[in-house]
Amino acid sequence: MKGPGILWMLQTAAGFSLAGPLFFLAANYLFAGRYAWGVSFLFFGLLVLYFPTYLVNRIGGPRAWVRRRLGRGGDDGTEDEDGTATDDGSDADRSSGVDPRSTLERLRSR
Repeated sequence: MKGPGILWMLQTAAGFSLAGPLFFLAANYLFAGRYAWGVSFLFFGLLVLYFPTYLVNRIGGPRAWVRRRLGRGGDDGTEDEDGTATDDGSDADRSSGVDPRSTLERLRSR
């Protein structure tokens, strides 16, 4: 069985550190009989608990960050925003024999 990864553990720790005070307030209000405030703090605590995971999923994981830093962007350039396929190389590139793929992709295909 594969255990949780380091990124998952960091997301959970960040979520609990942000949501912990809200859960504490929710428990205090619920025990004091102020149910509306207690339930609202509990709801916001659950939202804040999930927020770091949502943020990482929205931005992308470490591999996406590395790809962006290397200048390859989030996608491989094979599809436009409207979903139609595009041509990666120009006619001059094809006639000169230049491979339009990045160096890393060419090394992986060996």
